[in-house]
Amino acid sequence: MPDPAKPSVSRTGNLKPIASGSLSARAYEAMRRGLIEGEFAPGQRLVLQDLANHFGTSITPAREAAMRLASEGGLELRSGRFLFVPEMDRDRYLEVRAMRIELEGLAARVAATRCTPEALLPLREIQRAYVASDAPEQAETATRLNRQFHAGVYRLSGMALLISHIEQLWVAMGPMLTVFFAPDGQRYFGAEVHDAILDALEAGDGAEAERQIQTDIVNGTARFLAYFDRQEAAR
Repeated sequence: MPDPAKPSVSRTGNLKPIASGSLSARAYEAMRRGLIEGEFAPGQRLVLQDLANHFGTSITPAREAAMRLASEGGLELRSGRFLFVPEMDRDRYLEVRAMRIELEGLAARVAATRCTPEALLPLREIQRAYVASDAPEQAETATRLNRQFHAGVYRLSGMALLISHIEQLWVAMGPMLTVFFAPDGQRYFGAEVHDAILDALEAGDGAEAERQIQTDIVNGTARFLAYFDRQEAAR
């Protein structure tokens, strides 16, 4: 059951207002991006009317967007008024992790054969900022930069369908990382693995780029499993 103490009601995170055009499609993209970027926490309740107010629309486009995300597993729609970010549990995390290992590994392998030194420059800027964010008080910044780094790598593959599948996994992963990067003690940060990924991409070494991105994903497992252990012990 969702924890009633978790943020809900009027909170809509840092969702961007939507422009003109298909309102339901634009609301969908804004909500999906908010999930990917970790604007919402696992188990968080959202109120459809608040989302509609935020977007400056009637409730219908917000409901249509929510139903679309619910059909994709990104949200749970339990009534005509409320929706929930899915709770983070061990099985959901391990399923997402297994798929990310394969798909992001493939994307990194392909990216190494296609990227140029110039294409890596934005990734190197992200990495410099990420290294500087290794401090508990910068957890939110680290979360954002880690996501940008991974997105930068898989987008270098240039494979539109593969990118779409990976980003669907990040709809589930984004909220989970709000727990992973929470400033509550020791955690895997992975800056040195990011450096190894960049080195492999620059060298055009697809196998090594794949191995390093998969290592980065796997290395975060212990923190997530420890979180699940604590949750289960508290029940």
